[in-house]
Amino acid sequence: MTGLGGGAGTEPKQAATVLILRDGESGLEVYLLRRTKGMPFAGGMTAYPGGGVDPRDGDTEIAWWGPGPADWAAAFGCDERMARELVCAAVRETFEEAGVLLAGHPEGGDVVPDVSGDDWEEQRQALLARELSLAELLAGRRLAVRSDLLRPFAHWITPPVEPRRYDTKFFVAALPVGQEARHVSGEADEASWLTPAAALAELSVGARPMLPPTSHTLGQLAEFPDVAAALAGSPPEPLHPISPTFEETPDGRWAVLPDGTRIRMVVPLPS
Repeated sequence: MTGLGGGAGTEPKQAATVLILRDGESGLEVYLLRRTKGMPFAGGMTAYPGGGVDPRDGDTEIAWWGPGPADWAAAFGCDERMARELVCAAVRETFEEAGVLLAGHPEGGDVVPDVSGDDWEEQRQALLARELSLAELLAGRRLAVRSDLLRPFAHWITPPVEPRRYDTKFFVAALPVGQEARHVSGEADEASWLTPAAALAELSVGARPMLPPTSHTLGQLAEFPDVAAALAGSPPEPLHPISPTFEETPDGRWAVLPDGTRIRMVVPLPS
């Protein structure tokens, strides 16, 4: 998830992150990025594609197909303007960080297939540089945001003690037919398709550090046998903001969730 700034005691920045799913030989797989060490936020940690909202994501001129902003506002407990920004941020960040575009014809039908050509890459770079907005990209290609491809999954808020704070809505989406996730994020040094169980196994031995929201949502994903089940079962529990507290013990540092669940904090090893 892209670093966004923030500070202790400040309002958290609004953000969206997307769990891109596909069916692999060993079952459900999720697309994971390992953030480059030395980054100001979550350096060396494994995370999903995502980042902060751009005010232009709320442009009402963006063509839309699927559940409207009012439906997403009800799901995430926010106003319609913020709901629109979050869904569009999810679509934009997925394209920026994984080369996957959740868009299609304004009247429904097929999702745009291959988006890996040079012309698409030029526009992806322009999005990253904020020289192009999502609305401009979609309008130029006569495409619409396909909100029907997304499902709400979780809602996490960084606790006030942290220097960088985010109010992050988690979405799940199936990898569209004809598209491939690509290692294009300049903020990651590795991109992988892994089953949730494999990713958590690497975490357990210290080989794949991740923040509590990532490990917890991977645990929730592990309950689903395939993409269809994950989409049908999202969200896996009633959506409510989760903001952990932290405690130090002789065994290490733990994140404690409101329901009492304890998650061990694993930090990246030095280079």
